[in-house]
Amino acid sequence: MGKRILVTGGAGFLGSHLCETLLKAGNEVICLDNYFTGRKKNIVHLMDNPYFELVRHDVTMPFFIEVDQIYNLACPASPVQYQYNAIKTIKTSVMGSINMLGLARRLKAKVLQASTSEVYGDPLEHPQTESYWGNVNPIGPRSCYDEGKRCAESLFMNYHLENEIKIKILRIFNTYGPQMDMNDGRVISNFIVQALKGEDISIFGDGKQSRSFCYVDDLIRGMISFMDSGDDVIGPINMGNPVEFTMLELADIVLKLTNSKSKIVYRPLPQDDPLQRSPDITLAKKELGWKPMVSLEEGLKKTIGYFETILIDPKI
Repeated sequence: MGKRILVTGGAGFLGSHLCETLLKAGNEVICLDNYFTGRKKNIVHLMDNPYFELVRHDVTMPFFIEVDQIYNLACPASPVQYQYNAIKTIKTSVMGSINMLGLARRLKAKVLQASTSEVYGDPLEHPQTESYWGNVNPIGPRSCYDEGKRCAESLFMNYHLENEIKIKILRIFNTYGPQMDMNDGRVISNFIVQALKGEDISIFGDGKQSRSFCYVDDLIRGMISFMDSGDDVIGPINMGNPVEFTMLELADIVLKLTNSKSKIVYRPLPQDDPLQRSPDITLAKKELGWKPMVSLEEGLKKTIGYFETILIDPKI
């Protein structure tokens, strides 16, 4: 048998994919989620697996269990979700990290923090390297997520330095794929759902701002590789696809792949929305031998297929 692994936020988009992949590799997986943004239907297909356990619990409260590894993914991750209850978002990042680090210290377990490219804010450096400190508004509408994750990184590093906890800090850039929430407000889910419904495609700003998009399978492969790497490789490490696309380019690709007649409409750009976001993944290549393999068009085809199914039967 493999390792006994705790995944917080395990019913979320990334968490559910991680749980499935870890189970396929022969591990025992405990999925912890309070369903604030996670959804039981993301992991219901795993329930018959005797090595999968589902626990309804809020990571801001202490949790006791015996495990070998902890993946701390619990936190709302899209602006619509994390701004809905900003205080809850900060608590999840900060108190959740304290609780998981305390658990890791007691168990002498290895713990990975799912951090984010949002720690860079609206970057003045492009592409972003791990040594860049960021350009973040500490009191803006996105600060509950940005600063919560930045504080979590500080907690992880200080627990490591003071208590010799085995840590991994992973800065995740835009990731997409099946099991995304169609109402999460992220650009790929927005564009695909609008195109499939024949609604106007909403572009915020002039559409020239750029993002890079990593397919979920690539991200999960890299995350597990990072966790299983040597204890001296602690990060932070960027993980994402460095190939950039403007919002207009993304909209055109989605329209082409869906054969949609939707029209593009322009909306005001939200406050503190970054104009550029792209990872420098030199460190991930060097330390982990990792790079994304799935092209945007290939990944979008799979994601569109998922959303087509959801729109036909929302229960799936």
